[in-house]
Amino acid sequence: METYKTCCFIGHRNIVITEELKKEIYGFLESLILNDNVKVFLFGSKSKFNYLCHCIVTELKEKYPDIKRVGYACLSERFIFESEREKFNEMIFELTKRKVQYCGVEEEKRLKTVLVSGRAAYIKRNQAMINDSDYCLFYYNENYVPPQRKNGIGYYRPNSGTAIAFKYAKRKHKAIKNFFKG
Repeated sequence: METYKTCCFIGHRNIVITEELKKEIYGFLESLILNDNVKVFLFGSKSKFNYLCHCIVTELKEKYPDIKRVGYACLSERFIFESEREKFNEMIFELTKRKVQYCGVEEEKRLKTVLVSGRAAYIKRNQAMINDSDYCLFYYNENYVPPQRKNGIGYYRPNSGTAIAFKYAKRKHKAIKNFFKG
């Protein structure tokens, strides 16, 4: 039985997308497919980096039909995906100038801990993706600070989910590629 490798994508919600970034990601992914036998790509969050990588993997799937896209979704994101699918597909079209269905995956992974983790389920989801991956591709700016949010008591500043995931991947000694140029 042939062994293959897996790659996940984690990045900030908002990124600057350039033609150079698209080409760099495309070339890196194609190299992983051809030289490192990466056949499975894991997607999770609602970030622009995730959308961009999904579009590129979908494009590569036309050239390499044996690759597989797997979606990891938190319960809260599943409802968002269903209710805001058109909005996300429009964002993808804006990024790629092509019609690509974001939720186009060959498999969906549902982990019990992710479905019951509550508001911070994305942390558990990202950890599951990292655990299941040989390669972790990030768009991580270590100087990024999330905006303040309001809760019932007052304002607070949440932790960056990308920062949490990046540190976790390092602790797990994963092969990491960060596409952020700062």
